[in-house]
Amino acid sequence: MTLTTTVAENGFAGPPEPDLTPAEVIARAHTIAATLVERQAETEERTFYAEDTHEAFRAAGFYRILVPKRYGGYEFGIDTFMKVTQILTRACPSTGWMFCLGAAHAHMVGTLFNERVQDEVFAGGDFIAPATVMPGGEAERVDGGWILSGKWSYCSGVPYASHFVGHTIVPYGDDFGPMLFIIDRDQWTRLDDWGGQLGLKGSGSHSIVLDRVFVPDYRTIDTHVSQVSVADGTPGSEIHSNPEYGGGPLSFMVLEDAVLAVGMAQGALDAYGELMSSRTTMFPPIVGRAEDADYQFWYGEATGMIATAEAAFHHAIEQWRDLCEQGPQAFTVEQELRIAVICREVVRLCWDAVQKYLFPTAGSSAVRNGQRIERVWRDLSMQHSHAGISVFLTTIAKRELTKLKFGITDEH
Repeated sequence: MTLTTTVAENGFAGPPEPDLTPAEVIARAHTIAATLVERQAETEERTFYAEDTHEAFRAAGFYRILVPKRYGGYEFGIDTFMKVTQILTRACPSTGWMFCLGAAHAHMVGTLFNERVQDEVFAGGDFIAPATVMPGGEAERVDGGWILSGKWSYCSGVPYASHFVGHTIVPYGDDFGPMLFIIDRDQWTRLDDWGGQLGLKGSGSHSIVLDRVFVPDYRTIDTHVSQVSVADGTPGSEIHSNPEYGGGPLSFMVLEDAVLAVGMAQGALDAYGELMSSRTTMFPPIVGRAEDADYQFWYGEATGMIATAEAAFHHAIEQWRDLCEQGPQAFTVEQELRIAVICREVVRLCWDAVQKYLFPTAGSSAVRNGQRIERVWRDLSMQHSHAGISVFLTTIAKRELTKLKFGITDEH
């Protein structure tokens, strides 16, 4: 029996809809998204999307988009996943964020973890696993693994999660470093500590607590996910026949940042467009905003910026997929960082379109608490406080890319 044997041969259940296509999944996202706009306030108050929304996502196959076929997933790949995320985020940023940062990590697990782990965690078909980059808790070495205790914060997607992927600090000889691990849902307690933040109040980004949880060695990887190199191949590239499971996890993660920014900015533009059609100018001559030269400019400027961001984002996906097709050796650190800096510009364009043109010219009544443009402004502001954007994309990625380009080492 080869590693790429079928679902049936491995004893795993097949997908609920074997003939489902990416186009049908994307169409379902549009249908569901139409119900989310009016539920944004409700979602923020609850601090995560509703259970009926979760069930709709499950029935639509969203939680299996990136799960390998071997385990009953649809394995539709990064392009379908990102399109669904963009559509959902455009309608409700919190919902899109929570979905993306829970379901996206099927790719990480399907790429980096060994066959035994994948057999265990993907056995249920649907897969939702928050993943935090900040190490948390404490680790105690025991025979065959580690005992983990403590708190891990910002676990976006945790309310309906099936698993959790986190980091902790462990000793490596005379030094200490990060260790990646994966645990099951029954091994943590979710805290009720989300919703008081500036934005993304409904993103389900609660903290979790582990109390002396045993994690066997085979469920750990001795590094930080941002430091993983796939150049020599990955477990996923051996287990599955799909080259995307040999793709770089770092660049995949920053593409998540970018798609969320695009979706949020498009939602703000939608709301601004409604104001263009329904409201008038504030100073004479009093005309409809769509007829006013200034509003025409502001709307056109924001449209161009957001459309450019979307085009750059989808081209970055094409670059990522092309590298996958070339093989793991094509995924050098430099290539991953090139995709990262593209994503930084995508986020910047989206933020500038909203904060320079849409938010300040929408009018004070349109940016009251709970209004759609006000909510997107808060959510994008909150995104900018994320370490992946404020620290990694803004400074580290650019600096490290330049050093690689010119052969500069830390010793210099």
